[in-house]
Amino acid sequence: MPHVFEPMPVPAVPVHGENATFAVHRVFCVGQNYADHAAEMGASGREAPFFFMKPSSSLVPVGSGREGQVPYPDGTQSLHHEVELVVAIGLQGADIDTSEAADFIYGYAVGLDLTRRDLQAALKEKGRPWEIAKGFEASGPIGPITPRERTGELVRGGIRLDVNGQTRQQGDLGQMIWRVNEIIAHLSRHWMLMPGDLVFTGTPAGVSAIERGDVLSARIDGLEALQVKIV
Repeated sequence: MPHVFEPMPVPAVPVHGENATFAVHRVFCVGQNYADHAAEMGASGREAPFFFMKPSSSLVPVGSGREGQVPYPDGTQSLHHEVELVVAIGLQGADIDTSEAADFIYGYAVGLDLTRRDLQAALKEKGRPWEIAKGFEASGPIGPITPRERTGELVRGGIRLDVNGQTRQQGDLGQMIWRVNEIIAHLSRHWMLMPGDLVFTGTPAGVSAIERGDVLSARIDGLEALQVKIV
């Protein structure tokens, strides 16, 4: 049966070191998953993980050794950066045990969860959903995915974001409140995880505003760096 209109192409992220791309299905994001960031956002303790989603169309895939360009979005006066480890899911599964969660990981990438912080704060104050603060166009820059077979399971390692050469965020993956295997297990109790799903796993403290012309350099030990310019 013919389509009413041609389907939009599926977003795809380059795979580092291979002539291949990772076709994206869904984008899950974990909120406040580093204690220091949770504290700066007003939370405390090891609360149950909570999730939000970005549309896959919000991704900005950036190839190895390249600088991506991200437009400053309308509707905000306070665009914030959040550097994150992104986990790429490679198998289908539900009700996954934490001891088996690593088997479902295809690979890892460095990502940025850009946030319209002023809109988010206003919506949170009224108890309303804040997708408009997280899921806007070009809100998810992401670097190449490195397969897990080359990295091993990432449970520790430095995570850092520089803006115009000055360090804004710095931490270690070992500081996550909920580890990657726990995140996968928890998600899989509420969704059937599918190949092509991405999971942004939270950000360390130091989130702050960025402006047009700023250059963001995001790094995680063992992964390809991500560099974007706000235009």
